[in-house]
Amino acid sequence: MGKVYPEIDGRLRDFIVGQPVFFVATAPSGAEGHVNVSPKGMRGTFVILGPHRVAYLDYHGSGAETIAHLRDNGRITLMFCAFDGPPKIVRLQGRGSSVAVTEETFADRIAEFPAPPDVHAVRAVITVDVDRVSDSCGYAVPLMDFRAERDLLLTSHSRRTADDLAVYRATRNAASIDGLPVF
Repeated sequence: MGKVYPEIDGRLRDFIVGQPVFFVATAPSGAEGHVNVSPKGMRGTFVILGPHRVAYLDYHGSGAETIAHLRDNGRITLMFCAFDGPPKIVRLQGRGSSVAVTEETFADRIAEFPAPPDVHAVRAVITVDVDRVSDSCGYAVPLMDFRAERDLLLTSHSRRTADDLAVYRATRNAASIDGLPVF
């Protein structure tokens, strides 16, 4: 049976930061539109800012559903699964917001990450004000071994200039698959 916690305490913090991958789920308002689930990873891209606040770095990618959905309604869930050790799933549900690389407050937000990988390709910082912290058993989650981080995202974007990335955002990340604006 799962449990709901009043906050992200030390034990949950240790579990969360120990996971090499987590998943982000968002959806547009109303009955129409697509629910989105995205895997996230890379050490240094996720921080716990307090017992009810977390943030992660959002890199340029093939879509920008999370940012569009957050602009639409703010709803977000982050899920962390144990793929080794005791079975466990932790969900952080709450309201999210994004600060784009083009916004004045971006420098302040990126400074909250003590050891981020290359920030050249960061599109935004996503912050979640967590209003529900829960866990569940994870008995059906498979045991898997972590081999290494992938560096393909960073190396592929390292060849792009800041202007290239601005064009990428304008031409490939301007709207969600349902037509919601991103920036």
